[in-house]
Amino acid sequence: MDFGLSARARDHLGRLQDFMDSHVYPAEPVYAAQRRELRAAGREHHVPPVVEELKAEARGRGLWNLFLPGCEDPAHGLGVTDYAPLAEVTGRSPVLAPEATNCAAPDTGNMEVLHLFGTPEQKERWLRPLLDGEIRSAFAMTEPDVASSDATNIATRIERDGDHYVLNGRKWWITGTADPRCAVMIVMGRTDPEAHPYRRQSMVLVPLDAPGVEVVRPLPVFGYQDQHGHCEITLTDVRVPVGNLVGEEGGGFAIAQARLGPGRVHHCMRAIGTAERALELMCRRALSREAFGGPLAGQGVVQAQIAESRMAIEQARLLTLKTAWLIDRHGVQAARSEVAAIKVIAPRVALDVVDRAIQVHGGAGVGDDTPLAGMWAGLRTLRLADGPDEVHVRSVARRELARHTGA
Repeated sequence: MDFGLSARARDHLGRLQDFMDSHVYPAEPVYAAQRRELRAAGREHHVPPVVEELKAEARGRGLWNLFLPGCEDPAHGLGVTDYAPLAEVTGRSPVLAPEATNCAAPDTGNMEVLHLFGTPEQKERWLRPLLDGEIRSAFAMTEPDVASSDATNIATRIERDGDHYVLNGRKWWITGTADPRCAVMIVMGRTDPEAHPYRRQSMVLVPLDAPGVEVVRPLPVFGYQDQHGHCEITLTDVRVPVGNLVGEEGGGFAIAQARLGPGRVHHCMRAIGTAERALELMCRRALSREAFGGPLAGQGVVQAQIAESRMAIEQARLLTLKTAWLIDRHGVQAARSEVAAIKVIAPRVALDVVDRAIQVHGGAGVGDDTPLAGMWAGLRTLRLADGPDEVHVRSVARRELARHTGA
């Protein structure tokens, strides 16, 4: 296996690192201040102006839509392995950098779906403004009334009525839907309850302003309200044209699996980037803080926390890069076990590193003076997003056992 970057990816990486140093890191306190001002004005989920400034700068530097080969510039041709280290760098500032480069979830996954399965009309109406960063989008799968870790449980109904589909159901933790820029959702629901369990679901595009769509409330994550929001939504007799169907009827489950493969590599590499920054903060704190007659870095227990963090990060990165390499060369299906494994390993490792960094920082680690508490909340949530750890562990176990049973 060769994880070396192409010349084009190395160029992107250098320019991205410069952009982070010159613009993204300095923008973090500006973003926080603007969020406070917007919150005080009753505009909790409006985008701080500095985000649009960063987007314009990133696009001007050619750091735009790098996650999807060929969709912005057919010449750039970045595969998953090439994009992985870029995702890691953006994960060092997870609130700002992914959106600044138009590589933020859930838009990335939705753009991939439209790129692979969308009709020309769908691509023109929704994909093009997403690629241009003019709108944002959501992916509506999870439901409060069923165990959505088993996608065959999805209960929202999508029923054909002449030239329209009619949707009824309830979704929650739908990321992005509190943001005024969110224009469309890809909604997963049942079109044929009597079909094979993996052929019951379909996906349709639903404009957020369609009659019958109600954003009930934004849901906090460990007390944090993200700018874009994670919302509960009800769909009551929502009508959309049949032309809003993504792919074919009954193809929702397969599309979901295609959407989640490369996207999980993105998530995991960003988590590793977050862990790297947390480790840097831990080391700086340990070297600068005096206790018991010397720097914390001289304490064996602190040295162990630093060493364990470095070793775990390296292991998680190697497994994630192996997964990216497999996807590039053999497709998502050939890397299914590895995709499931990294979804468990990378957030778990990153969460452990952040937790150690919090411990070394003491009281400073649990407040807003460092980014550690926000990192912890986001990473802890990632252990549930796109399916909880237990589902992915089960998948790895099944594939491992199948090698010995011939199943």
